[in-house]
Amino acid sequence: MSQHQATAPGIPKVTEILADWVVTIKGSDIAPDIRREGLRTFVNWVGCAVGGASHETVDRALAAATPFSGKPTSTVLGRSEKLDALHAALLNGITSHVLDYDDTHLKTIIHPAGPVASALLALAEMRAISGYDLLTALIVGIEVECRIGNSVYPHHYDRGWHITGTAGVFGAAAAVGKVIGLNQQQMRWAFGLAATQSSGLREMFGTMTKSFHPGRAAQNGMFAALLAEANFDSSERAIEAPRGFANVMSDKQDYSEILDDLGTRWESALNSYKPFACGIVIHPTIDGCIQLRDELGEEKVRRIRSVELTAHPLVLELTGKTAPKTGLEGKFSVYHAAAAALLKGDGAPTAFTDEMVNDPEIIALRDRTKATADKNCHEASVDILLTFDDGTTVSKRVERAIGSKDVPLTDAQIDHKFTVQSALVVGDAVTKALLETSWKLEELKDAAEVARASVPGSTSKTAAAE
Repeated sequence: MSQHQATAPGIPKVTEILADWVVTIKGSDIAPDIRREGLRTFVNWVGCAVGGASHETVDRALAAATPFSGKPTSTVLGRSEKLDALHAALLNGITSHVLDYDDTHLKTIIHPAGPVASALLALAEMRAISGYDLLTALIVGIEVECRIGNSVYPHHYDRGWHITGTAGVFGAAAAVGKVIGLNQQQMRWAFGLAATQSSGLREMFGTMTKSFHPGRAAQNGMFAALLAEANFDSSERAIEAPRGFANVMSDKQDYSEILDDLGTRWESALNSYKPFACGIVIHPTIDGCIQLRDELGEEKVRRIRSVELTAHPLVLELTGKTAPKTGLEGKFSVYHAAAAALLKGDGAPTAFTDEMVNDPEIIALRDRTKATADKNCHEASVDILLTFDDGTTVSKRVERAIGSKDVPLTDAQIDHKFTVQSALVVGDAVTKALLETSWKLEELKDAAEVARASVPGSTSKTAAAE
């Protein structure tokens, strides 16, 4: 073992053990309920990727990337453009996260599907991958990124790293390495190559760069696996070495979170799907405010004198922007989210546009909203107090918001979320066919059918029959 690979006595060979597990696990080793949750994750991701495809962030990324793309093999979901697989992975990672509407692993706030699914589906248009194998690789990749995230969270996140980008690159490398058949040695190298590309800063929240993180994680993770396939070597202790990922990027290194119960305890089973298009910590506030609007009626909420929110300190740390100027900034303003939910009953992407953020009525109520941090309040809870012009008050406590693991979205609600955002981009007919194709992923001999079905104006056997 070379000096740079040495680890402290008693530290397990984390990278080696994890890589060996990725290589050897089979699709049949994954229980049906875990595969079903993986499918829900995939369907939700496709809807988010198409839903974000027309955002100006994507237009600008495409303009920058297209001149440097190689052979156009892979679809940018929801658009007519194709790029090489590496750049398509980047763009689909951006589209799927730009609305902040994608899945969330609540233990770490990782958005698991973006880095992994973006890499896999882009590759599927270049190399034949069955739907069954793609789903297996997706679940394995999510497991890798979330376990690595668990091992360093929250210290890593508190330092300012955007954990979707930093852990996501490992998930993409694992998933792509799985489907292209890396051996155990190559998979260890792939993790080393992923580790050295791990990045993403929370400073970028509220800007276009936030969605760049899962995109770059998808692209870098795929390239890590492809380099390893070509026997491009790397450290074999990249996760646990003294100068490796966990020690350099976190004050916490809990390797049991990575290694314990591999293949029996599934982090993908803990995934959740957003009903609202913003940071997950605002969801209790939006849920509660929409409930209050429904209970009180539109006329009553327009007589609100003040709004008082009591939430965990993390809520204000992440979403404390009091005067957002753009839709992207609005996603990180609990004040804007509360005002939009009360006045418009909206937490969808339409609540976080530039126009909504600068609406005078929204601004007026936002300015009358106060948020207080209480460390005794759970991260997933909120207390809301409304005071009206006549001095009367109404309060509501939300213990767990809709979309959480305690109040999960049903398949029908995922379908509705998919349909509403996708139809705005590609129309009703394409959306319907794409949704059906996505749910049938495991039956597809060619997983790339999903990408092809997302193109505006595309047809399928289902659509044609109707």
